[in-house]
Amino acid sequence: MKKIILVILSYIIIFFNSNLLSDEDSKILKVGLLAPLTGEYKELGNSILYSLQLALEEIDDENVFIIPRDAGFNQENKLNNAIQDLKAEGVKIIIGPISNEDFDIVKKYNELTFISPSNITPEFTNNIISIGVSLESQLIALTNFILKKKRNKTVIMFPENEYTYLIEEKLKKLNLNNKRVFKYSPNPEILTGEIEILTNYAQRKKNLQRRKKMYQDKEDDQSIKELERLEQIYTLGEVNFDSVIIIDFGNNLKSVLTSLVYTDVSHERVLITTINQWFDESIFYENTIKDLYYPSINYKEFKKYNKNYYNKFGTYPNEITILTYDALGLIYYAWRKNGKIDSINDFFFKNKIKGKIGTFSFENKKVIQELNIYKTENNKFIKF
Repeated sequence: MKKIILVILSYIIIFFNSNLLSDEDSKILKVGLLAPLTGEYKELGNSILYSLQLALEEIDDENVFIIPRDAGFNQENKLNNAIQDLKAEGVKIIIGPISNEDFDIVKKYNELTFISPSNITPEFTNNIISIGVSLESQLIALTNFILKKKRNKTVIMFPENEYTYLIEEKLKKLNLNNKRVFKYSPNPEILTGEIEILTNYAQRKKNLQRRKKMYQDKEDDQSIKELERLEQIYTLGEVNFDSVIIIDFGNNLKSVLTSLVYTDVSHERVLITTINQWFDESIFYENTIKDLYYPSINYKEFKKYNKNYYNKFGTYPNEITILTYDALGLIYYAWRKNGKIDSINDFFFKNKIKGKIGTFSFENKKVIQELNIYKTENNKFIKF
């Protein structure tokens, strides 16, 4: 078993000064930060800065400097100007960009390395490493979980929209394209009818009506009891799958779950799973499925991080900030391990690394998180 290296993911002094020490001192680590510090998304940018300030209190390393620059959000000129400023400061490693839509811009700066909280792809892309909770990491966790639960008739469900092709590509890369796939409309009025077809709902309703007729004119005790039992159910007959993976979130996910309940899909017979929901507690009150499973980051660390952040700043952080928090730890580990950071090659690790969100592996130039499986039960998130 590979050794898991515990990396404390907070090692920085935030230094808001453009005139930093020269590169003559090899003990200095300069880390650039590209974030929206003004405009529509400034609250996100400020939340990232707060998380780094929180990290400062956990360990004191006066040789590490964060140089923040306002890169806006999907603003090409502002992003380019920010990168040029960081280059002038002698920065070689940068946290950001926040959005994968800026990747084509930062790829041009191949002398720099970028660590992004995006989850668009786990593969190292040119000079960019994305450490967000990727769909690949989630699907690996879910398929392993379903296998442990001894289910082998899985349906992978996702909506027909502009991201459909991305999901299909990822299923192919993971050799999951041979699984049964069900694509549905994001329109709730159409969705229910599609789920009825998937679950063979109409036929199962007919089966029930036919069975009831068999006992309606009988007066013996056994027939009366059976008819009473049939009156308590909505369909008769099983669906032809034993597990589902729903790649969706928010109101769309809730619509799918509601449709599964409406078509009498029993959570006792069908294992119902979905993707990372970032411990959104609204699912407790709007979810109609009692047992819903999904992969996510370390819940205890997530709660601890949120509590510390709230106690310090009086507000709760954006979820993405725990990723930038981990990005700093990853950079610091690489710097301490290699004595430098010159390129993306300095992040080719053989060992696993443990961060706030969980354990990372970096095999084959790919970032995969080892995620936990959680179950929603009695208004709590229970680790499986």
